[in-house]
Formats: sequence, structure tokens, C-alpha cells
Amino acid sequence: MQVAYLLYDRFTALDITGPHDVLNSVPGNESIFVAEQAGPIRNESDTLSLVADASLDEVTSPDIVVVPGGYGNRMLLEHEPLHDWIRGVHRTSTWTTSVCTGSLLLAAAGLLDGAPATTHWLARDVLGELGAKPVPERIVEHGKIVTAAGVSSGIDMALHLVKTINGEQVAQAVQLGIEYDPEPPVDAGSPEKAPPEIVELVKAAFEAREAEGAQAAG
Repeated sequence: MQVAYLLYDRFTALDITGPHDVLNSVPGNESIFVAEQAGPIRNESDTLSLVADASLDEVTSPDIVVVPGGYGNRMLLEHEPLHDWIRGVHRTSTWTTSVCTGSLLLAAAGLLDGAPATTHWLARDVLGELGAKPVPERIVEHGKIVTAAGVSSGIDMALHLVKTINGEQVAQAVQLGIEYDPEPPVDAGSPEKAPPEIVELVKAAFEAREAEGAQAAG
């Protein structure tokens, strides 16, 4: 089963590496990293690169598609070459998935019109503006589309896929293999749990990064 991981400039690294570690643990899965052009692609903090094995034109019928989030995707919401690829691979995929704000790209490509979907909590309004119906869930399955909320939820999404495709025992074995047993030292992993001042702090930082990205794009 071929799993295609989309890369683009300023993607979020864990959105890709989390699902990859899960799905790559299943025998028979073949990982391929894809971008508009093959080669190294920098993450949103410009601190690491992942290498695209192939260009979009070279990957046309993966079984699973994983679209990550990242500040860089705001510049791609009207980028038709990428939307065409997403629509094309979705026609034949078994599963089309996104992590965090990756769902914005699925929505921009027209895959989520009127459909329930999730994203990072700070991007729900944008997701709605793009035609989806945002829901505050960690994982949302709608037909063969599976969207995951913020960053770390990509691990949960991938385990959900493994359980669905390969069965509960395989999913349990993968979970144990990566020792995914979260016990966070603080309990502020959602806006409902975090103190109000922390919510505002993170929101302000997010808006500053968005403005910086818009200025760079302009």
C-alpha cells in the first residue's frame, strides 16, 4: 500500500513524521514523500528539511494521501496545480487524510464542501470559510476522508487508519512499538482545558505568524 506524504515550503514537521512513524510500522506499506518538485523542503520554522522523493507528476495513484498543516499552506489556498493533484489522487485513493491545517488544502481543493472536518482550533473559522463544517473533534471520518486536529493528533489519525485497515491487534502492536502512551506533564492540550491567559497568548502568537506569512507572500 503506497502512502504519499505531501510536502510544501513551511510545513509542520510533526504533522508528517507522526503519521509516518505509525503507518511505516505496518509491513507492506510503502512511504513516498512528494512535492511540486523533488528535493529538500524546509519546515515552517526553517530548522529542518525533509526530502521529497518525487514530484507531483510522478505520484498519481497512492492508496493513502497525508496532507500536513503548516503556515506555508496559506499561500497555497488558491494554488490550482496543487489542488488539481489533490483532487486527482483523491479520485483513486483508498484514504485521503489531513493533519492540522492540512484540511484547509483539502477544503480549498473542493473535497470538503458541506462536509464535517476538523483542523487546528485556531483555524476552524478559515476551514468554515472554505466550505467545510468545522467540528471540535480530534479525528473526523467522512467517507474516505479523515481529518485530524492539531499537530499531535496525526498520530491518533494514523493509528485510527491502521485499526480500520489492519485490525485492532495490529494497531495495538504499532502503538506499543512506538510506545505511544501519553502522560503530559501539563493539561493544556485544548482551548477548553488551557487557562484563558494561555489561550490568548497562543492566539496572539498564531495571528502574528499569520500576518508575517501574509506579508512574505505579498
